[in-house]
Amino acid sequence: MPKTVFDEPRIVLNRIYTRGGDTGQTSLAGGQRVRKDSLRIECYGTVDELNSFLGMACLSAAELASQYPDLDTLARILKRVQHELFNLGSILATLPKDVHPRQPRITSAEITQLEHEIDQMNEPLPALRSFVLPGGSRLNTELHVCRTICRRAERIAVALAHEEEVDPQIIRYLNRLSDAFFVWSRWANHIMKIEEVLWQPNLAAGSQPEPEN
Repeated sequence: MPKTVFDEPRIVLNRIYTRGGDTGQTSLAGGQRVRKDSLRIECYGTVDELNSFLGMACLSAAELASQYPDLDTLARILKRVQHELFNLGSILATLPKDVHPRQPRITSAEITQLEHEIDQMNEPLPALRSFVLPGGSRLNTELHVCRTICRRAERIAVALAHEEEVDPQIIRYLNRLSDAFFVWSRWANHIMKIEEVLWQPNLAAGSQPEPEN
């Protein structure tokens, strides 16, 4: 069992719709009403989107683990990251003045762990001589989708930090996590012995011979 660092959720969801958002506003954790298109809402909404796609990748890794046992390690990592993203969203949904000392959040420990996993899984991979494209396996492409959504969440967090106070660990974590998704996507194909799809500029239509009339 994990050690208790953060408070457990104190949430009772017995009503799914409240009609409170029908005017285009929603509530932060501290009760403040804000527009749904605000950068803060856009940021943790994008993190939520990332978590949904991450769930798909986690399921794919778990299903493939019966054939490629090493992928069970990846599935367990992805499941942990899902919980970390919810912790990150908790802080984004709370103004700094309302954050409680034991509120779930991202710490340096999560970033250090990601760096360890990046280094460990990057070690057996061949050096890249070109950029890679998503492909080769469904799991690879799902992880690339996660990578690009993570980059979008990071960009929004950076924009938000120019307007409001943002915990700097959030941007550091999202930056490191997008790198991790890139390495994990390559590592998954490596484990399954699937060739990477390398960028070949001359496969573009403009580089092909013109068709004969």
